[in-house]
Amino acid sequence: MKFILDNLLLIGIAVMSGGALLLPALMPRGKRASATEVVQIINRGKHVLVDIRTPEEFAAGHLRDAKNIPLTDFDKRIGELDKSKSKSIVVVCQSGARADKAVRLLQAAGFEDALALDGGLAAWQAASLPTVK
Repeated sequence: MKFILDNLLLIGIAVMSGGALLLPALMPRGKRASATEVVQIINRGKHVLVDIRTPEEFAAGHLRDAKNIPLTDFDKRIGELDKSKSKSIVVVCQSGARADKAVRLLQAAGFEDALALDGGLAAWQAASLPTVK
């Protein structure tokens, strides 16, 4: 008991840092799909691919037929996708981290079938799937 009282500050810091590490895992994420599931969605048709990376990242390589709407402009340009509300919207970023925010924005705007590519373009390329420049 004396040890705990003498080291209360250190124990508090350890608990807080552990909580900070768990916080991202506990935050709600949007729907996600693996690269294989996205290929199936693409093959079915009635989909829109939205790449939310910067124009420079997009120019370096992207999925075929993807529309580039950078995340920084996404909330202003979400209206460009209004005609596609009945389609599956697949959001792509580099690693999958930024896509969750865009999926949440899409769902709030009434897009029922919005999902993120799990692992982003990195997972797509790791699965040896094609990209275009």
